[in-house]
Amino acid sequence: MLASMRSLYDLRLPKIRRAVAHLNKTSRFRHPLIEEPLFTNRIDLLIKEIDEFINLSKGGQLAIPEIVEAHLERVEYDKTLGAFKFYPFVRERSATEPKLIVIDPGLGFGKPVISGTGISTAVIASRFNARESMPDLAKEYGLEEEQIEEAIRWETRAVAA
Repeated sequence: MLASMRSLYDLRLPKIRRAVAHLNKTSRFRHPLIEEPLFTNRIDLLIKEIDEFINLSKGGQLAIPEIVEAHLERVEYDKTLGAFKFYPFVRERSATEPKLIVIDPGLGFGKPVISGTGISTAVIASRFNARESMPDLAKEYGLEEEQIEEAIRWETRAVAA
């Protein structure tokens, strides 16, 4: 669990240690890292208790729910697969941004795809870069132009960043 936290979410070991120490003091579970659902903003580890988010990496400090919830609403847990789906922010970090791109371990080997499809954002972007137009791509895949545009935006954001 610790190795995956470090490699998947790039969490730093001191923060993980503080979170584990806090969980050992306060958790009712024998193995809280695997028995309780944990959340992260890629900086700290959080846990949800009733209507509050507690920042485990900061010794149990309460997190501002409005900020945390906007991010956590973009994560869905699939109980049948036992895995999470993640809808990343593409344009701006706001609750109103549509969930057009999904990262799902059950689709496309966990690579970003257009939501509701198995169509890779990388494929769309490469075809667009090969001079195919957004309307033509939308028509060929049976999608809206907004979905095509979001896939291209997602793929080019790494280059722009």
